[in-house]
Amino acid sequence: MSGSLSDLLIVTPHPSGQLPADVLHDMLGDDAFDSAKRAAFLRRVFLEGDPFTDLIYLVPGAEHVQAAWSRFAVDLNRDRADTADNGVIKVMDFDRSPLYPADFALSPAARESRLRRLWDTFDAQVQAELAGKRLMIVGHSMAPYGPALSPTPGVPRPGITLMLGSAAAPTFPRAQWDALQAVCAEAFAPLLTGEFTRVAIGDPWDTDTLSLNHQRRTGIPAFGIEVNAGLYLRDGEGQDGAIRALNGAFGRFAAGALALV
Repeated sequence: MSGSLSDLLIVTPHPSGQLPADVLHDMLGDDAFDSAKRAAFLRRVFLEGDPFTDLIYLVPGAEHVQAAWSRFAVDLNRDRADTADNGVIKVMDFDRSPLYPADFALSPAARESRLRRLWDTFDAQVQAELAGKRLMIVGHSMAPYGPALSPTPGVPRPGITLMLGSAAAPTFPRAQWDALQAVCAEAFAPLLTGEFTRVAIGDPWDTDTLSLNHQRRTGIPAFGIEVNAGLYLRDGEGQDGAIRALNGAFGRFAAGALALV
């Protein structure tokens, strides 16, 4: 089935390197008022998020929901009650370096306030924008190799990963997985050179939490896509040509994915 791109919702939960002032102060203390230290910390936060995914997954004509705040304020692709190290509110980055002073503790009331302000409002926005759509795609990027705070530290990752749910709980129709993988491989083929050439399903993750939660609520097909950051970052700098090319490839893929539902 084909359809208008207006039938597609694209969600980017992690492109931002910004932190609310109270969260920034929790993390840096008085250094939040030092412009050089603040800028260095926010750059670290930006690069450890999903940098430039707002541009990579931009498809004119589709609807978009883009997070305004860093995943290190609240990770919007985690369940609200997830208290693991890599859960909804993280106290360390992906290399297990602390984000807060050693004596910092977030009280239950402060945790709930942060979730209410950031997680709940984003969840409600996605829910509202998803009404009437036929497909939701959640766009991410991943480190070239598994970081310390991952199930597979040091292991090379695919060029592209599709997170379609598990066999028992698919978020995108199981009968169309192979077709979706083929559409993705064709769209991104010119860019998958060198070390990162594989289009995988479910490696290293099979399920995108936003996709799972909203597909369960609405029945609308949804899936996550991860682009390997090694395809567009060099020494912490985004490569304009690579970002532009990935955006073009994703646009072709998104149209093909929409035609499968």
